[in-house]
Amino acid sequence: MSVQVVSIIGLVLIFLIATLRSVNMGAVAFLGAFLIGTFVVRESADDLFAGFPGDLFTVLVGVTLLFAIAKSNGTVDWLIHVGVRAVRGRIALVPWVMFLVTSLLTMVGAVVPGAVAIMAPIGLNFAARYRINPMLMGLLIINGATAGGFSPISIFGSITNGVVERSGLPSNPALLWGSQFVFNLLLSVLVFFLFGGRELLRRKVDTEPPENSGEMAGPETSGGSGGTTTATAAEPATSTLAQVTTLNANRALTLTGLVLLAVGALALEFDVGLLSLSIATVLCIISPQTTKACIGEVAWPTVLLICGVVTYVSMMEEIGTIEFLGDGVAGIGVPLLAAFVICLIGAAVSAFASTTGILGALIPLAVPFLHTGQVGAIGMIIALTVASSVVDSSPFSTSGALVVASSPAEMRDNVFRKLMTWGMSMIVIAPVVACALFVLPGWL
Repeated sequence: MSVQVVSIIGLVLIFLIATLRSVNMGAVAFLGAFLIGTFVVRESADDLFAGFPGDLFTVLVGVTLLFAIAKSNGTVDWLIHVGVRAVRGRIALVPWVMFLVTSLLTMVGAVVPGAVAIMAPIGLNFAARYRINPMLMGLLIINGATAGGFSPISIFGSITNGVVERSGLPSNPALLWGSQFVFNLLLSVLVFFLFGGRELLRRKVDTEPPENSGEMAGPETSGGSGGTTTATAAEPATSTLAQVTTLNANRALTLTGLVLLAVGALALEFDVGLLSLSIATVLCIISPQTTKACIGEVAWPTVLLICGVVTYVSMMEEIGTIEFLGDGVAGIGVPLLAAFVICLIGAAVSAFASTTGILGALIPLAVPFLHTGQVGAIGMIIALTVASSVVDSSPFSTSGALVVASSPAEMRDNVFRKLMTWGMSMIVIAPVVACALFVLPGWL
């Protein structure tokens, strides 16, 4: 039995053991990486640690620590109030505002994880305050990032178009972007109604604070340090915002830090993890007493889970499991089936690894197949990019992990399970739909 097959069996066992024994999957994945890497593959510890996602670790720790500080001192409450006033109290519009803003950020060149890192904590805190399903908010933010992420000046778009051009294949950058945007927009409409959007259409919050600033008006309950209300989910309601949190020195300083994070990560292209961790550390140094407890609010179980699984998958990539699967496609004699399998591999690998890396690796693997002319090259490339990017909602990808980490602690496990179910289903559903839309008709 080859080491590639052993690594695939190991991944299946990791999921089964973690599920059946209720053990942190990341810890089991580290065990698997150690056993298979040391005794089967014969890799050194340095080789195994080379697959540890240090960048993802710093992103998760830095972003969750920074926003734990912002939540603790009331900065998030202030931002939520501003958001409610911007949409004139129409709660149903907020997830769509998050979708559009995130898509605009990636559309003009921001990396997808960077844009999600900025928007997810704000969106998920808003969702917790107003009882919006965190799956609805999180998926619209991720879909928005992907929708804009394939513009000709974006990271995903630039990588895909560059690889296609170097491979001597026909390309259509505008159609690639447009197809991705429409696909993710339609998927978001489905998400909206699947995860409680219809109920949100009946809810509105009055944006004027009540005269008695400490009291709530209507059938609402108090929600959080900023006094913002939470709408009841059982009935249509119009609530009234309590007196908004003011910008004191700590909140103004934290807001400045968030602006620096946005500018530094999106415009100056600094590493999101290092920058957010640095800003959070500065805030801790300035106000050690008020930020001391925030260290414990970092999503440490999520960090262990994600880093463990990604380390194991990195080992699989290193020993050639992905190439092993790709080579198997070459023996398939049915063109449409081969196209589906390529998209399936892209989706499965991207759900656990970097979408950027997958786009750069899988398109060249598909080049010999595409040069045969058995399927349309442009349609196949669009289908492959759709299948490989829509699974960013998996909690093992950076975007999905940020949504899990940004969710309220008491809901984090539930959000993880639902995102895993959604992400794993997308591994199969996305390739089927993408091939049906872009490959099967033969018009591209």
